[in-house]
Amino acid sequence: MGKIIKKIFIIILIIACLAISTYTVYLLYFNKNEMEDMYTSSDLVEVTLYDKEYNEVSNIERGIKLSSSSKLFTNNDKEYRLVNYDGEEYYILSNNLVTDYANSIKEENMYVRTPVTVYKDSESPDILGFLPKGSTLDVIGFDKLNKGIPNMYKIKYEETEGYVYSKYLNNNIDEAKKVYDEENTYAIHKDRNFSYELYGGYARDLDYYPYEKASFKDNVMPDETKTLYLNASVLGDIDDYISLAKESGINAFVIDIYDGYMAYASEVSKEYSISAFNSARWSIDEYKNIIKKVKDNDIYVIGRIVAFNNPHFARDNQRDAISYQINATAWVSAYSRKAWEYNVKLAIEAVENFGFNEIQYDYVRFPETSYSWSKDENYDFKNRYNESKGEAIQNFLFYATDKIHEVGAYVSADVFGEAAYRYVTAYGQYWPAISNIVDVISAMPYPDHFNKYDFGIRVPVWTVPYELVSAWSEYASERQKEIPTPAKVRTWVQAYDTIHEPYIRYGEKEVFDQVKALYDKGLNDGFITWNAASNISKYRSISGVFKKDYR
Repeated sequence: MGKIIKKIFIIILIIACLAISTYTVYLLYFNKNEMEDMYTSSDLVEVTLYDKEYNEVSNIERGIKLSSSSKLFTNNDKEYRLVNYDGEEYYILSNNLVTDYANSIKEENMYVRTPVTVYKDSESPDILGFLPKGSTLDVIGFDKLNKGIPNMYKIKYEETEGYVYSKYLNNNIDEAKKVYDEENTYAIHKDRNFSYELYGGYARDLDYYPYEKASFKDNVMPDETKTLYLNASVLGDIDDYISLAKESGINAFVIDIYDGYMAYASEVSKEYSISAFNSARWSIDEYKNIIKKVKDNDIYVIGRIVAFNNPHFARDNQRDAISYQINATAWVSAYSRKAWEYNVKLAIEAVENFGFNEIQYDYVRFPETSYSWSKDENYDFKNRYNESKGEAIQNFLFYATDKIHEVGAYVSADVFGEAAYRYVTAYGQYWPAISNIVDVISAMPYPDHFNKYDFGIRVPVWTVPYELVSAWSEYASERQKEIPTPAKVRTWVQAYDTIHEPYIRYGEKEVFDQVKALYDKGLNDGFITWNAASNISKYRSISGVFKKDYR
């Protein structure tokens, strides 16, 4: 027994000695125990790994932390370091390794490909400025890397230092100045205009680069949304609307956050517009309980914000309102970056405090009177950055979508039916430029809003809603095909009685005809019933519309 133990001890001793010897050789190989943590660095997204014969074997992202010997190895006049990455040994060019993560990127300049908002810091929606396409930026840092790509660059432009999203930049000035023309996209839009000047801008000046749509694992948008609109004044009866939804197959609500008054006592409004704050209908706790009840019943919740038709904000921030001579109007200028911040901070607050799945911007435009106002030199639109109206609307939606996606919610935008036509409207809406950015586009082709005999229909168009909406839908369907990353289409349908002679009661058949026309033309991602009063009796009378299968 003793001999066996002695042999085991000897074997263990031999193994230990071999291990120590091997480790000693390993340490000597790495220059006498001199190991240090370093980061891969380059002006490109990836760094090359080499084997012991200095042959390229693979690439890894820049910004990766790994162990490196301080000893330099020379081959063909190039200096390398030996590194340990993922349990394997490789060589990396010494100039592709740095000791400070902040030096992981080496590009000195980037160029604006898509007009960009400049942020004060990398965390908040606070706006510092705005830069047009083709601007040359000095790179002085970044916030974080994702697969070697900065989320945001810290940049300097003239005297301005701030942050911009990297996805809107290019490292080549000539490429940055090009327009997106895959599959002749730019060719489709470049010559479009109305028969006379509308002062809304031109399709050729807007951006059509692909914009990645959001997808959140813990916030799944229904494939098809059958949606009720609820204004804030009816939320005290939320149980009745939830019961109607359960009975009828309704799976989504649009609920007001702001439309003429704040739905709740928003801290953002308190900071930006005290008049709006004082208009609040519900306390934060009351509103939170209402939204929670809706979500607890598995209803997808969309928060509606009236963006620029905001007399409260205009009253409190007259420098940001469109003005006539020296007098502010009730319309906030869509050029105003303070108004941008306000609308987006409202959205972020609503998502974080109440759990909204999606934010919907209504009145995301200039006023309907923009054509006549633009011709009158007494009106001042407060256009600080020399944007067209169409550019301002698109640029706001770039900004809003970027920031709201960061808090895990989707973004939709309401547009007039006219936005689907082949020109930029006087108030700045152009379907392809908007649909290409947001997650959902919601047009408002209400039959009684059209001209009496539009599309060559020989009877008042609101008396034949299927024919009318079918004719309009052909335009919207075509616009969807003209951009690389179109949004889902969830259209508003008229759920109120007409306001023009001949007066028509819009019941279940008339609402059904609108929805059927949309789906027949491929606009089949869902619909929203518009009734400004959110009249539950009207909603009950048309509830059969939600039960039908249109696909």
